[in-house]
Amino acid sequence: MSLEKIRAMKGYQAITALTAYDCNIAKLLDEAGVDIIIVGDSLGNVVLGCETTREVTMQDMVRHTGAVRRGAVTSFIVADLPFQADASPEQALENSHLLIDAGADAVKIEGKPEIAKVIAANRIPVMGHVGLLPQTAEEFKVQGKDRVAAEKIVQEAKALEKAGCFAIVLEAIPASLASTITSLINIPTIGIGAGPYCDGQVLVINDVLGMYEGHTPKFAKRYAALNEDIRAAVKNYIKEVKTGQFPGDQHSYR
Repeated sequence: MSLEKIRAMKGYQAITALTAYDCNIAKLLDEAGVDIIIVGDSLGNVVLGCETTREVTMQDMVRHTGAVRRGAVTSFIVADLPFQADASPEQALENSHLLIDAGADAVKIEGKPEIAKVIAANRIPVMGHVGLLPQTAEEFKVQGKDRVAAEKIVQEAKALEKAGCFAIVLEAIPASLASTITSLINIPTIGIGAGPYCDGQVLVINDVLGMYEGHTPKFAKRYAALNEDIRAAVKNYIKEVKTGQFPGDQHSYR
């Protein structure tokens, strides 16, 4: 999957995106045919056990981006610039290079079109992000519900397109607003809690697989219940070890 192919999919074919944080999951998503894998700073919540994404560091992002790259062969990989990694244009550019060197094809930034412009000008593909911005949000709720707030998000999306972003994530906004933005800009929109009228969709893989038991937003859909399967498998293992059923002859060397 290339940048050109992603751009060409706007209005033609829905773009599929999921998050991943390790080599094995990335390999499975890649083999399944996911277009974009996002190494999200959501790893703070669903992998590292942090309260917010603000606790995720550049070291975390570089390590997990490298792991995902080793697992994914064809999917396009986007890595988040974590909180404060884009505090200045110089810092954002330096950290973007670190993520690209670790294996990302592009970086993602929350808001900040002026920072996105600097990164894009240095030939690093940038994905924008408007609506709910987890790194700076004080309340996690739907954004853009009134006319003034909606117009602000529209202008932010236009500014990110002008800055050189190749796509924009629309998070937690009304479906009608997402539809408006999608029709107004010439780059793909990727929705997460933004309804069906975006050019593509993204979800957190742990929500999709049923591997996270913290707060699950309304827009997340569970396609499996792996936590239950894991508990059952581990309980079965414990039982077999306690009763001497494992290891058996077939698991022992002679």
